[in-house]
Amino acid sequence: MAGPFAQEKHPMQMTQPLHSAAEATPDKIATACGDRSRSWREMRDRVSRLASGLQELGLERGDRVAILSMNSDRYLETYFATWWGGFAVVPMNVRWSAAENAYSLNDSGARVLLVDAAFAPMVPAIQSETEHELTLVYLDDEDRPDVMLAYETLIADATPVADAEMHGDDLAGIFYTGGTTGFPKGAMLSHQSLWCNGVFIAKHFRIESEDGYLHAAPMFHLADGAGSWGSSMAGATHYFIPSFAPGLAIAEIEARRPTHVLLVPTMIGMMLDDPGFSAERLASLKHLMYGASPMPEGLLRRTLKELPQVGLIQGYGQTELGPIVSTLPPEDHVTEGPHAGRLRSAGRAVYGLQVRIVDDDGKDLPNGQVGEIAVKGPHTMLGYWNKPEQTATALKDGWVHTGDGAYRDDDGYLYIVDRLKDMIVTGGENVFSAEVESAISTHPGVAAVAVIGVPSEKWGEAVHAIVVPKEGETPSEEEIIAHCRERIANYKLPRSVELRSEPLPLSGAGKVLKRELRAPHWEGRERGVN
Repeated sequence: MAGPFAQEKHPMQMTQPLHSAAEATPDKIATACGDRSRSWREMRDRVSRLASGLQELGLERGDRVAILSMNSDRYLETYFATWWGGFAVVPMNVRWSAAENAYSLNDSGARVLLVDAAFAPMVPAIQSETEHELTLVYLDDEDRPDVMLAYETLIADATPVADAEMHGDDLAGIFYTGGTTGFPKGAMLSHQSLWCNGVFIAKHFRIESEDGYLHAAPMFHLADGAGSWGSSMAGATHYFIPSFAPGLAIAEIEARRPTHVLLVPTMIGMMLDDPGFSAERLASLKHLMYGASPMPEGLLRRTLKELPQVGLIQGYGQTELGPIVSTLPPEDHVTEGPHAGRLRSAGRAVYGLQVRIVDDDGKDLPNGQVGEIAVKGPHTMLGYWNKPEQTATALKDGWVHTGDGAYRDDDGYLYIVDRLKDMIVTGGENVFSAEVESAISTHPGVAAVAVIGVPSEKWGEAVHAIVVPKEGETPSEEEIIAHCRERIANYKLPRSVELRSEPLPLSGAGKVLKRELRAPHWEGRERGVN
């Protein structure tokens, strides 16, 4: 029986931040991209019209809408319009090959694809491998292909439609991550997951309404998604550069004066090394958020020295959690004193999450002992799209098993020391070894292959292939890499290839002992990730 204080359950819908900002600060700038600038009132109107236009294309509640584009204000509008219209978004990896992008379209069943000028030339190759008909929408203003609808015309010709108010466990998006079986898998994230992440990130990344966030990391990636959700939740202004280049990022920060930016460690190193870098040009920054891969301690100390006025905040997470798990605040970015060792940690869990360190049987381990990080909270994924077996492995009784080996100290700080899943993190991108091994194995001169991650000062980790050639064959490093280039994205390509005549080391069960292969490359290091 409902009592006198009974309330309707909070819907947690991803269009709420847009409504809130448009009502509280309607004339405040929501997006500034090139020579375009929109207020929150204007953005809400455009989003409602774009949602209407998508509905007019025949989409129904729950259908998927894909986007393949560089960063822009229109990318952010597409996110919100997809949710407003009652659909789920499928952000496509801008570094994938046409075959990989077609796989995500076939797997997700997305019937509408929004694409910009940078990727329009790839569309025919994508269509040739897509198993269903695609409606194409062109995001740019110039040189629109005849087969594509115009984004701005879609908005201009539409009548605003009411918000579909998708919420809670309704599917908000399918976000593809690397596959342990050689195929990418789509993490299904709900409105509740992304909404909670927005609250977590606005709080822990210290984003306020008067702030500005620069989209410098790619917008398809949930690292930038963290900044997107948090900044929108706070009603902050969004700024955009099409893709990261150190000189461009420095110039944009100097000109637009954003207060927040999220970068992967590789990007930070590139900015510090850029001949145009100076702390004065980045004077507007209050906080620099970094994540997606561990920051080498040397680079971290250099960043603290070169940007003393900027508060550094580390975020640790993964796609399956939409993405945040823990943060390390500016107060813990110290190089001296009793807390200096925390620089090597991934911080503490954000508010409202449960984090456990468990053994192979799922039992809790005491502080200081290494096990797998398992996370439970309101932001966990619904599962992997069309992959019930992999879902059952990763999601157990509501706990997401991350595959990261770590220990926790007595103050609650997490220290990641190894990666239990066969995954390499290079330049902030996840590469599952199985994907690269699958591509290399199709070379006619290859008998066996194992792919591992090796330390890299520039990328954190680099993809390294160990190849056993077929008898009488001697494929070169260049041949192996060129063979892969036709099949997988550039960032997944092996950066080095080692030919060996002896068989790969195997366990009693016949599995390749990758720890033995990795050991010489990681010798003398405190942890097996970089």
